[in-house]
Amino acid sequence: MTTKKQLMDYVVDDAVDLFVLLKSADVRTAKNGKPYIAMVFEDRSGEISGKYWDASPTDIDSYVAGRVVHLQGKREKYQTHPQIKIMHLRLAEPKDGLTPDDFIEQAPMSRAAMEDYINQTIFEIEQPTWQRLVRKLMTTYREAFFTYPAAKSNHHAFRGGLAFHTISILKLAHSVVQQYPDLNASLLFAGAILHDLGKTIELSGPEATTYTLAGNLIGHIVLIDGELVRACDPLKLDPQAEDVLLLRHMILSHHGLLEYGSPVRPALREAEVLHQLDELDASIMMLDTVVSHTAPGDFSERVFAMDGRRFYRPTQPEHPTTSTD
Repeated sequence: MTTKKQLMDYVVDDAVDLFVLLKSADVRTAKNGKPYIAMVFEDRSGEISGKYWDASPTDIDSYVAGRVVHLQGKREKYQTHPQIKIMHLRLAEPKDGLTPDDFIEQAPMSRAAMEDYINQTIFEIEQPTWQRLVRKLMTTYREAFFTYPAAKSNHHAFRGGLAFHTISILKLAHSVVQQYPDLNASLLFAGAILHDLGKTIELSGPEATTYTLAGNLIGHIVLIDGELVRACDPLKLDPQAEDVLLLRHMILSHHGLLEYGSPVRPALREAEVLHQLDELDASIMMLDTVVSHTAPGDFSERVFAMDGRRFYRPTQPEHPTTSTD
């Protein structure tokens, strides 16, 4: 049985010929004054950008995010970044039998398994105020939480990525509280579950993900803090009580630095741990993605979110077998 070639299977100078999803399509103006479309193509293997030059009004109306297209072109590299030189593009037709869901990357964990893990961890939150608030907010945003990505592009940018990222942090948190038993496990678990829940308001969804107006103007950290305060009312909780303020601080400080979007820097041990675990998981996911698309013995493309650094993929086996001699 022959496996169909996917987007990231092509290497530099390969002729590209396949159906893909238009993840984004931004209309821009070239130096010659003519419009072009900056596109990002996606399938379940990853994503690559390309530029559609001299776009006509019809092209601009047709090639919009969320549409399946048949792409023909050439795989190239520009300033360490992979791209597709577009030779021909057309919209998929009904006879092709394709939908956007056929191309959207999925979390490497089933929804049922993710729901079980989150439910079990909520049960482990022993402090009643925090457990009630987590249950209330998770009930409100449950469907989006288990289907949305964790970001538009940088990390966990796939269907279910938000829940998978949260669970990755929770797994790390479970290990950390074993190593450092004086940490407040309930506060760390509650903060981890809620820290990115505002992305269900900040982002538009798993298909052709973009930022909402609220996401652009306010951001997910402040958005979910507002929802947490609002949830206090039906639960008869005081948003200025210390236990509520501790949980709010976990959310508000998890980006670590003011210049990265946190209104405050971590001022609790648990808040500092959450920030560090969030950074670790996001970084590992970005590195896994970029290194997996790099040939052994070569350096990756530059990772913008990691100071534009490039990372080397060793030629040695990544998972060597253990000798029994």
